[in-house]
Amino acid sequence: MEAGDGTPGPGGLAWERQEHILAAVRRAGTVRLSDLVRRLGVSAVTVRRDVTALADRGLVRRVHGGITLPYRGLGEPNRGGPPAVFVGMVVPSAEYYWPEVIQGAQAAVSAEGGRLVMRASSYDPTDDRRQVTALLDRGIQTLLVAPTIAGAAGLELLRWLGSLPIPVVLVERLPPPALPTLALDAATTAHALGAGLAVRHLVTLGHRLIALITSRSSPTSRALRAGWRETTASLDLPPHGHLDVDVPTYGTPGWVDAYDEVLARCRERGVRALLVHSDREAIGMVERARDSGLRVPEELAVVSYDDEVAAASDPPLTAVRPQKHRLGALAAELALARFADTGERPVHRVQLWPTLIVRESCGGQQAEPVTQPAG
Repeated sequence: MEAGDGTPGPGGLAWERQEHILAAVRRAGTVRLSDLVRRLGVSAVTVRRDVTALADRGLVRRVHGGITLPYRGLGEPNRGGPPAVFVGMVVPSAEYYWPEVIQGAQAAVSAEGGRLVMRASSYDPTDDRRQVTALLDRGIQTLLVAPTIAGAAGLELLRWLGSLPIPVVLVERLPPPALPTLALDAATTAHALGAGLAVRHLVTLGHRLIALITSRSSPTSRALRAGWRETTASLDLPPHGHLDVDVPTYGTPGWVDAYDEVLARCRERGVRALLVHSDREAIGMVERARDSGLRVPEELAVVSYDDEVAAASDPPLTAVRPQKHRLGALAAELALARFADTGERPVHRVQLWPTLIVRESCGGQQAEPVTQPAG
């Protein structure tokens, strides 16, 4: 076998080349295919054939643009060598909703021989920027981020993220209309469609008045409200704008009186169905309904949005479940693809549909998850 300049390469026979490849992987942990082509002095086709033979025998594992060892200890992604890619992640919280998203991103990055480092912010643009800057100082090569995008400070943060010299992928965030050409990839959940799934399911059970109850602390509320309004209008349900209510977070000061007031208003209006974001607030509504003598689901149907702890409620809550683990994995895959692609790659904006899981709290019976609108 000869190199491109006619000189003999270091691996004239297939077994010699493959031994060389294995030795290189043992030393470095991860080796790029382009480096093997250069070291061996053979064509890319020959290297890919050798790598395929080694992978088929379980001696190496393919990653983006290269290979790594098939088995590694926890905390040692590359047996002392550098990771294939160093990914940073900034999320607004490491509690509730976000742990599954983080786990999904971690799994996708690890599967490609990379390393993920996560920092939690606090729904504040200044803190978001501080955490991202700290990760940049650590040497991250690509970034997953769920920034605060509201107000002038949020717009300025997005502009700054768009100017960074590394690939940036937004998670559960989209640039607002004020920044229509901000060229950032994004992975999001179709929350408005999820609200529509819940409303349509309740309508199939005979409900015509469906209240929307949202937590004041939730940035998801705007999308749910849009989906609720659009779906109720498209189904020609009676106007009931006054049944779109923000309530305090379950367990915070004043929550009992606020929830009791909502339930009293619903009883006066003849409303017997609620879509509540999130599980905590839905559980609180069921608790206050029970204490006021309302039976769930016989007199009040409840659908929760999030499905973190809905199944543990009494009765178990029908819930719309965002695919959080898959969302994190998808965001990481977008970041890895952007990092690996040195050519002209178009901006990717990918949206996942949530799933409706029917349980006892709305009185309906459903054997399988509902993944698309009825009717």
